[in-house]
Amino acid sequence: MAQTRLEGWEGFELGRWSNSVNVRDFIQKNYTPYDGDEEFLASPTENTVKLWDKVLDLFKQEREAGGVLDMDTKIVSTITSHGAGYIDKDLEKIVGLQTDKPLKRALHPFGGIRMAQTACESYGYKVDDEVVEIFTKYRKTHNQGVFDVYTPEMRKARHAAIITGLPDAYGRGRIIGDYRRVALYGVDYLIEDKKHQLSTALVRMVSKNIRLREELTEQIRALERLAKLGDIYECDIRKPAKTAKEAIQAVYLGYLASVKEQNGAAMSLGRTSTFLDIYIERDLKNGVITEEEAQEYIDHFIMKLRMIKFARTPEYNSLFSGDPQWVTESIGGIGVDGRHMVTKNSFRYLHTLENLGAAPEPNLTVLWSTRLPENFKRYCAKISIASSSVQYENDDLMRVTHGDDYAIACCVSSMRVGKEMQFFGARANLAKCLLYAINGGVDERLKEQVGPKFRPVTTEYLDYDDVMEKYDAMMDWLAGLYVNTLNVIHYMHDKYCYESIQMALHDRDVKRYFATGIAGLSVVADSLSAIKYAKVKTIRDENGIVEDFEIEGDFPKYGNDDDRVDDIAVNLVKTFMDKIKSHHTYRDSVPTMSILTITSNVVYGKKTGNTPDGRKMGEPLAPGANPMHRRDTSGAVASLASVAKLPFRYAQDGISNTFSIVPDALGKEDKVFVGEIDLDNLAACGPDMACKIPNLEEGLDSEA
Repeated sequence: MAQTRLEGWEGFELGRWSNSVNVRDFIQKNYTPYDGDEEFLASPTENTVKLWDKVLDLFKQEREAGGVLDMDTKIVSTITSHGAGYIDKDLEKIVGLQTDKPLKRALHPFGGIRMAQTACESYGYKVDDEVVEIFTKYRKTHNQGVFDVYTPEMRKARHAAIITGLPDAYGRGRIIGDYRRVALYGVDYLIEDKKHQLSTALVRMVSKNIRLREELTEQIRALERLAKLGDIYECDIRKPAKTAKEAIQAVYLGYLASVKEQNGAAMSLGRTSTFLDIYIERDLKNGVITEEEAQEYIDHFIMKLRMIKFARTPEYNSLFSGDPQWVTESIGGIGVDGRHMVTKNSFRYLHTLENLGAAPEPNLTVLWSTRLPENFKRYCAKISIASSSVQYENDDLMRVTHGDDYAIACCVSSMRVGKEMQFFGARANLAKCLLYAINGGVDERLKEQVGPKFRPVTTEYLDYDDVMEKYDAMMDWLAGLYVNTLNVIHYMHDKYCYESIQMALHDRDVKRYFATGIAGLSVVADSLSAIKYAKVKTIRDENGIVEDFEIEGDFPKYGNDDDRVDDIAVNLVKTFMDKIKSHHTYRDSVPTMSILTITSNVVYGKKTGNTPDGRKMGEPLAPGANPMHRRDTSGAVASLASVAKLPFRYAQDGISNTFSIVPDALGKEDKVFVGEIDLDNLAACGPDMACKIPNLEEGLDSEA
């Protein structure tokens, strides 16, 4: 078959990618693994220092203004809603802002007009009356659709916070557009590809096919608007990028279009560093740019990502302890062919934490393997010590499921870029569920019947078998309600707040995950351990509702590598996931579960009463899969060992362990620990297993 070579592809090795959209194939055929150290890195340019000083001053003004510098209250945010905005046009190498002014927050009413109003009013702004009228009388929102369908039971559970953090008033996020496609192919090519997908879509007009055809049409319109966004900033992204600067700019504009259209809970960037390194290497080889210019482009790109902000309500900010966006970039990892995917650009991305200083955004996430090059591992450790701003994910685990072109959405959610997406699902509070089991579905705080009216515990002391029987039944109820609630949310989000540009940068036939999550794992594990191995006495109020507990004796605590309690935690994960999988999920999506709370464990704790492990009402739950605070008394290794027992098979949306250590724990002086323990031999899969798994590459490439 003759290979097509478009302008901008000079110097690239052709392959399947040059005949159809296939970014992975492009990367595998063209990237340059780098085994060296960081000595090649460049300091910030004068332009970068001046521009970053301006941004820092804007951040300062924002803090002094109470957290929001400016808000748009009249123009509804779309891909092309605003004119060009700049920090300093003469200094910016990568251009583009969410609105027409730096840090001016956009108006996103499609998720819910009341949330948009509350977000504005909380900071002294007022949404334009005409906008309110339109989105109240004439244009239904996602939130309105959801609450039209919610059952009284769903409303009660949401109010009581046994399921909470639900994306029923904001963008659901956890969808990673393949923004690399904009640079590699140009928008015109992508539009023609989508038109072909539409022309070959099934024409038997059943609901599934009707929806697909409508969505493809919306995607085409979104790509047309993306091209116009490029025009607004005097950037021609209709054709493939011809230089590294154009490639970075195109990737950013694709991402910018997404955050202009959606206010998702996790608007992740994807896996761009190795892809963009190909363009940088070509320009360096051809003498088009210097290393200083290459770093400057990356610095300015990261700078813009740090400025992504959404208008959120105080309740949202409280749930997530701040103003996070989770602009996650996944770096490194190992290819299924055994080559590592670290490039010089992997270093450049991390180097921004030195050139610009530490920052939570973008969330720079290293896809870690013991087989990463030593120099890169040492640099990661160095930057981690200096900035505390690097996240790590286990590439050896996720590569087996997703191959070598996946990325992290939000914090721990893995998916193949452009081929998979996720319906975000917040979390179910298993700690509160245990209290419902003890009190027969009565909420311990509200003193209202929220769960099913089961027979409560009537004994003075809790009996393990009795509690487990009741808890199992209550988890059945919670799993069913949780899945049904999420089905409502995602149906309505597709209907009223569809992610047209993000999905335009996906294949036509997308694998969908149905994400669920749990909070309070360690609290429940310790509570059940206390009931089983100690004696737990119930303390009741005047109406006989158990509101507190007294523990007699000691009990094993999760986080100390003690199988007696760790097995309880493992069985909880398996049991709840099995219950989730027993229910129908929207669009036949694949159910997954995370053990992740981010920072919402604090809010969950405020809404959860006293628990049988001795935790008091209002105290935060432990974050994610962490042991409860101050209970992992056997050292770091034992604590990590407990968490490591949790089965990834039952929590494929990710297991989060927030872990802080002093730098000296990594090694003495500059001799940092970089993985001398042969973890590969401790795992079920050997070091080369990912390359040997049958059919691993099946589905990685559309024409494989």
